[in-house]
Amino acid sequence: MPRDQSAGSYNAPHHHVRGQLLYAVSGLMKVKTEHGLWLVPPNKALWIPPGIVHDQLMMTSVKMRTIYVAPEKSEVMGSTCRLLEVSALLRELIVEFILEPIEYDLSGKGMHLAALILLQMAEAATVPLAIPWPSDRRLLVVCSAILAHPDQPRTIEYWADEVGASSRTLIRLFVKETKLTFRQWVQQVHLAEALDRLERGEALGSVAHSLGYASPSAFTALFKKIMGESPRDYMARK
Repeated sequence: MPRDQSAGSYNAPHHHVRGQLLYAVSGLMKVKTEHGLWLVPPNKALWIPPGIVHDQLMMTSVKMRTIYVAPEKSEVMGSTCRLLEVSALLRELIVEFILEPIEYDLSGKGMHLAALILLQMAEAATVPLAIPWPSDRRLLVVCSAILAHPDQPRTIEYWADEVGASSRTLIRLFVKETKLTFRQWVQQVHLAEALDRLERGEALGSVAHSLGYASPSAFTALFKKIMGESPRDYMARK
């Protein structure tokens, strides 16, 4: 199903009986569930299993192209949300499939496109870009504040004082509830924030400086480690 939405548009929490491959040929979306938060740029797609409640915020104007997958066909994709690489072939298959009727011919072109899309989805690499969301009330305060102001560097000791806990307790909670260390969690937030700013046309040097990195090269190293390519290469592929 195709759907174009303007920057700032918000789709309230909802779920689908079918699995959902959430993809946009252009634009940047932010998607949140009770377990995590993802920024979905072009060349990436978010797999959302059946029944998972999620919302969507359009960070820029978005040309969304959604594929819905029957529950029995969704099992191969797993039961958790995953950000996937979208190959050039998968992108073209989605774009072409969107032109088919919703109830496409089960013996015609639509069925062949659907089969190829499912194969490509199953083979797509998972991108390790996600912001796991905690349930502990102290960690919720910390994570919400960091997400609201990712350009304000604070130590774990600072946040421990803010929520009335020891730094050792917060360190333990981060690993227990997000499966990431405090530093790793903040890095994920920084990368998500950088994708948003780069998508809006902000210069790499400005992004790196505002997020507290000593140099663009230091931030580029983090970006490449997680995304598998440099920010400039990523933007050139868009």
